[in-house]
Amino acid sequence: MKELTERQREVLSFISHYINTHSYPPTIREVAGHFSISVKGAYDHLSALKRKEYLRLGDKRSRTMEVVKNSTEGTEEGVTLDVPLLGTVAAGKPILAEENWDGTIKIPQTLIRGKGPHFALRIRGDSMEKAGIMDGDLAVIEKKETARDGDIIVALVEEAVTLKRFFKESNRIRLQPENPAYSPIYCQDVRILGRLSGLIRTYA
Repeated sequence: MKELTERQREVLSFISHYINTHSYPPTIREVAGHFSISVKGAYDHLSALKRKEYLRLGDKRSRTMEVVKNSTEGTEEGVTLDVPLLGTVAAGKPILAEENWDGTIKIPQTLIRGKGPHFALRIRGDSMEKAGIMDGDLAVIEKKETARDGDIIVALVEEAVTLKRFFKESNRIRLQPENPAYSPIYCQDVRILGRLSGLIRTYA
């Protein structure tokens, strides 16, 4: 079976992420719009994926495509993994976080650091927008209890969970936002829950 081209991998990954997020596949026009290509160009990519047995296309009705297998299935690199989805994290003021299990979400191996445990949290707020982290993003977090200066971490501060950049000062911890509208959080005791590993963003 022929290997996929880089663009075909990107198209297949987009379709997989779209299905995981919406529980139904995108239309050909949505695929075309996402990659800024023509509808015919998108259809050609889908046809190639079908021919290479990575995608199943239904009849002429909308939203009938189905991913048969992942582009990296059977290889170590890029395998899609099930990661627990836990609650919501604030990227503004800290919010009370209940670590309720919201099920699992499939995450590409490229967003997973090392072989340790990971979890995902939905971002709420805009205090990290200068770091490219937006309200509604899905943050993939590597579970760690330590951090280096400058790391973006998920921290527990007085029973509230927040996503900020970590800095250790002489006698305190500074959790720095990436938005001038927000002030840093200073504290003596911070419980580090994990370090940002990657982001997933869904475009409307």
